[in-house]
Amino acid sequence: MNKATKRWLVTAASLVLIGCIIFTVVMSLLKWDFTKLSTVKYETNTYEIIKEFNSISITTDTADIIFAVSDDGKCRVKCYEQENAKNSVAAQEGTLAITLIDERSVYDYIGINFGSPKITVYLPKAEYASLLINESTGNIVIPNDFDFEDVDISLSTGDVDFCASAAELIRIKTSSGDIRVENLSTGSLALSVSTGEVTATGVTCEGDLTVGVSTGKTYLTNLTCRNVLSNGNTGDISLKNVIAVEKFSIKRSTGDVAFDKCDAAEIFVETDTGGVTGSLLTEKVFITETSTGRIDVPSTTTGGRCEICTDTGDITIEVKQDSRQAL
Repeated sequence: MNKATKRWLVTAASLVLIGCIIFTVVMSLLKWDFTKLSTVKYETNTYEIIKEFNSISITTDTADIIFAVSDDGKCRVKCYEQENAKNSVAAQEGTLAITLIDERSVYDYIGINFGSPKITVYLPKAEYASLLINESTGNIVIPNDFDFEDVDISLSTGDVDFCASAAELIRIKTSSGDIRVENLSTGSLALSVSTGEVTATGVTCEGDLTVGVSTGKTYLTNLTCRNVLSNGNTGDISLKNVIAVEKFSIKRSTGDVAFDKCDAAEIFVETDTGGVTGSLLTEKVFITETSTGRIDVPSTTTGGRCEICTDTGDITIEVKQDSRQAL
């Protein structure tokens, strides 16, 4: 190594060391709060709602959305938002409308941004007509303090944690993210993800429970409904203590199907690559087919139709009768 190269390496190392020292000093002065390095300015604005409303509509771009019970009986919307991307908040014609007004230019997207917009909706009562949320990126949290007539939530990237009930339909759709619904009752429940997990626990559904996934696992636990309808490309589906009055209809390209003390009047399962295993509560007439796999099902001749077909995978089902009324 010649002297010029050595001098260059020493200089480079010195500059790196000086940079580290400066960074440490600056962050110490900022108490290691990286958000203070952000070139994007945020502010917190609270919007008081005086007019009466019965429906809620939220259309935004990138924001976490949280619903909470108002502690003073008044409605207000608290927004942590960018200075040039604020939300319009108003009650008009019976609907609380929250809409992003994006006035950012191309140059506003260049810089350092450690912040994340957030919308917190404080509601004074428990029951509302409709809830409509449409956004691109963000997490959504709706607790079990509220009831709606119908719910329609759609987002591109983000998780949805939903525990409110609805008299008619709850529809939740996300491209990339997880969906969790828990301890609620509804007329019908439709859940859809492209990439992510679906978890539904403690749900009472008068109509159909529909679950669609492209890539991701599905967990259904302690559910009652009319029908369970699920289509998916890649991902396992697990059902535990799930009771359908009419039928299960489950299709997967790649993924296992597992039942644990479940039942329906009729059961239809179809997979390309994956096994079908578990236990049912009442006897069935089993019709099974597998290209490469083992079949082990009861030789019962009474009960509803249970048709299981898989290309690659075992089929292993047992009947564990209990005190529940036979379907």
